[in-house]
Amino acid sequence: MSKLSSLAISDNGFIFKPSTGESYTTNEIGLFIINLLRTENSGEEIIEAIMDDFDVDKITAGRDMYEFLDVMKRESLID
Repeated sequence: MSKLSSLAISDNGFIFKPSTGESYTTNEIGLFIINLLRTENSGEEIIEAIMDDFDVDKITAGRDMYEFLDVMKRESLID
């Protein structure tokens, strides 16, 4: 996810894309997913981490992750 490494991301969920000057915000779970992506966790590892940290079932964790990744891809924030 080379595009991800070019983003400036604050601890409170503010995302800045230097190549375009666009900025975005994300919620706690979005920031959690981004941080896991940055450390190159697999999709399954991210789902497990969401389940553990947010006390949700696997279906909910997977849905949250895939919906967030879809938004990130649509906004060209990740490959």
